[in-house]
Amino acid sequence: MLVLVFAFLPARVLVPFPSPGYRKRTMSQWISYRITQYGQPLEPQVAETPVPRGTEVLLRITGCGVCHSDLHTWEGFFDLGGGRRTQAGGKTLPLTPGHEIAGEVVAVGPDAVRVEVGDQRVVYPWVGCGQADCQECRRGDEQMCGKLALGVFQHGGFSDHVLVPHPRYLLAYGELPAALAATFACSGLTAYAALKKVGKLGPQDKLLIIGAGGVGMSAVRLAQTVTGQAPIVADIDPAKRAVALENGASEALDPSVPGAARELVKATGGAAAAIDFVGAESTVKFGTSALRKGGKLIVVGLFGGLLQMPIPLFPLLEITIQGSKVGSLPELTELIALGQSGLFGAIPYSTRPLAEAAQTLADLKDGKIVGRVVLTP
Repeated sequence: MLVLVFAFLPARVLVPFPSPGYRKRTMSQWISYRITQYGQPLEPQVAETPVPRGTEVLLRITGCGVCHSDLHTWEGFFDLGGGRRTQAGGKTLPLTPGHEIAGEVVAVGPDAVRVEVGDQRVVYPWVGCGQADCQECRRGDEQMCGKLALGVFQHGGFSDHVLVPHPRYLLAYGELPAALAATFACSGLTAYAALKKVGKLGPQDKLLIIGAGGVGMSAVRLAQTVTGQAPIVADIDPAKRAVALENGASEALDPSVPGAARELVKATGGAAAAIDFVGAESTVKFGTSALRKGGKLIVVGLFGGLLQMPIPLFPLLEITIQGSKVGSLPELTELIALGQSGLFGAIPYSTRPLAEAAQTLADLKDGKIVGRVVLTP
């Protein structure tokens, strides 16, 4: 298999940007909202707009979705349960978060091919290292490597410009709204990849989606197309349950109600597949309890915690628990085609100015956002 090896030059250095001088910046400068300390408010910074080199492509950002993964990047850790946390390994601060990016090409490097100034593109952000000794990149599972992912390890989309390492990560989205197309890069793609792991379901099979946030709502919209079944949705927020019903769910329930999983199994025989877009101890427990014999739980969410489950239940019930992070570059191509054909309709989304990036992260953490918020410079 051909492995692409990219030579990445040192990141451009940004200097702190004083708010009073915002309107004095020139057209040759770009502004980004960056993590300078984990858990602290994002800081606006300004620098000279870079000139793309090699295969690099510079985009003026037209929209960047705000994702729960941005929260984890901003906090700097994942909760592993039992008081244990991961550290923010591999990241260099300051860092611009944001990985759901759409934009317009404004400059290209001398080695960038099949891309022109003025092109409107969605960015595939899950960039691997491209090294010949990387098993994930060699297999074509670049998203499992992700060592150069934009908004995670490299500067991302909470900015008015973004530098993309190669044109292969730019996908045309046609007549789709730019703000919606941006959400395909993670919200849509993560949901699509998880649903593909479920595959086609039979007419009597039940699909359960746990968590109706931005990614979960994308899964609600895609479920019928990918699996052949309208999903049952479980969410503790009545507003999100209502929106899920409006967007294609066959039923919506509150998983925090005592005995909810037992009642679901009694009424339906249990779910053939469940996808947990929250990834908390309580939601994983609910998901496994709602499965039928031979069922599968796919865990996507990263809320955190520790799973404790009797081992004999795995062979006795023949259940499967599988992880799913995000999709591949070919899968994003497939998803955009579904969107262009009308088979993947718009998820609920709203737009906010880029300057509200920090407030949007706070609102997302507090559970105040339904669907997706897209920042627009």
